[in-house]
Amino acid sequence: MSTTSAFAGHSHDYTDGDTVLEGYYQPANSTPAKGTVLIVHQWMGITENEKMRAALLAGQGYNAFAIDMYGKDTRPTDTDEAGKLATLYKSDSDLARTRLAAALEEVKKFADVDPQKIVTIGYCFGGTMALEQARDGADILAAISYHGGLGTPKKATAETLKAELLVHHGAKDPLISAEEISGFQQEMADADARLSFYQYPHAVHAFTQKGSGDDPSQGFAYNEAADRLSWQRTLDALDRLFSL
Repeated sequence: MSTTSAFAGHSHDYTDGDTVLEGYYQPANSTPAKGTVLIVHQWMGITENEKMRAALLAGQGYNAFAIDMYGKDTRPTDTDEAGKLATLYKSDSDLARTRLAAALEEVKKFADVDPQKIVTIGYCFGGTMALEQARDGADILAAISYHGGLGTPKKATAETLKAELLVHHGAKDPLISAEEISGFQQEMADADARLSFYQYPHAVHAFTQKGSGDDPSQGFAYNEAADRLSWQRTLDALDRLFSL
């Protein structure tokens, strides 16, 4: 379903303490919305890629809010700057979780948002953050990670972890070690997590990002088959979760 002017996305300012953040909100293309999806950006911040996913979700009947982890006036201009910003949040769980909580509380204020029907998805850095939000015990139905990092300074526990987890991982991703995968799976087993861990053959890092190129030997590249299948699995999960 294509978007119309009545349902066009728009920037939305909100705050985390004294930090002003600039997200992007696109309401569902039909009312009432089936549910709401938070989108956590990759390391370059909110780009057309996140807005494209928001439009796709809106077309499926979901509100979509692409959240801002960095701050309205903090936009990386190159990968070196993006790497430093992403590392800051990945290494400081308290900062990351506070920023994620601010977005969750903000979206609950929006019209047609059922606070009991929210799911978070994220890409690369955003995938790591989606899992971090679940580890924090956030009141979301699920956290869905696409080619994100799996480690954390603060592991999940059975007492705090509420959300279902879906992880879409490139089987050939050179940035995520076998030790990181096994450590994550053990962490989730210890936390009695509801985890679906999907590995995509031949896919490397950033396999859903068309801008990542087409040369897997670089360690990151778009993989159409993995992109399509991971997206369909996400849509199937959303349909199930929001129907409960």
